[in-house]
Amino acid sequence: MTPEGFTTGRFDHDGTGIAYDIGGSGPPLLLLHGFPQTRALWWKVAPHLAESHTVVMADLRGYGASDKPDDPALYSFRHMGGDMLALMTHLGFDRFAVAGHDRGGRTAHRVALDAPARITRLALLDIVPTEMILNQLSHPVARAYYHWFFLAQPAPFPETLIGADPDYYFESCLLGWGAAQLTDFAPDQLAAYRESWRDPAAIRAMCHDYRAAIDLDLPLDEADLGRRVSAPTLIGWGRDGAMGRAYDVAGTWADRIEQITPAPLPGGHFMIDSHPEEVTKALGDFFA
Repeated sequence: MTPEGFTTGRFDHDGTGIAYDIGGSGPPLLLLHGFPQTRALWWKVAPHLAESHTVVMADLRGYGASDKPDDPALYSFRHMGGDMLALMTHLGFDRFAVAGHDRGGRTAHRVALDAPARITRLALLDIVPTEMILNQLSHPVARAYYHWFFLAQPAPFPETLIGADPDYYFESCLLGWGAAQLTDFAPDQLAAYRESWRDPAAIRAMCHDYRAAIDLDLPLDEADLGRRVSAPTLIGWGRDGAMGRAYDVAGTWADRIEQITPAPLPGGHFMIDSHPEEVTKALGDFFA
């Protein structure tokens, strides 16, 4: 269900089809979802942001209605970011703002490093740096974010276990990272998530995403430790989520981003679903 005023499109980038919705008018703003969701994450937020921006919501490769290539090497955040750069070029936007949650935030961070001249402003929601997660892992974070290492196991181990009951597994993810219950998720959005994650190709693709994080993204981020994002950046996090409990989230980015606006938000990791009004206000104020 595309929000009123938005139209759905599809863009082919080097043989990978990317599904997106676009609506509104004004400066371009790209919204990126995370695991295990789709662009439906933004359905309650995007119409309000579209009052002052041209809003693009896209499914990352491997998720939702976008294509799902069967090769872990094609799921780095650089590949995902390349899709988004090409999409925004296709739509006529040379420079744009971007907000990303979870994997979408990691993709947005990579885009800001790889194509800094194209990013006007950046918002990263409920993530700490990938390199820090993997190289400075604490016991509480390992217990909460065990899925990073479960999903990265060789195929078909995680795919087989998840495939036995996708709703059970992925709903455990929605509820497992702090301050969430199933009623926090709007029925139409939850139905969109379920439709996506019940697809065996999507299960496989999400595993590839996490395999690539360890094998490809970690070395890329280690190589970029001396670089800082120049675009003004909002760092948001759920005050009751696993990241908010384990880290000074804004502080984890202090040596990686030049200009940071901290934004503690109500709820846990999935605060966009559970508290869309507060997230909309934070993003609207920042991107204004």
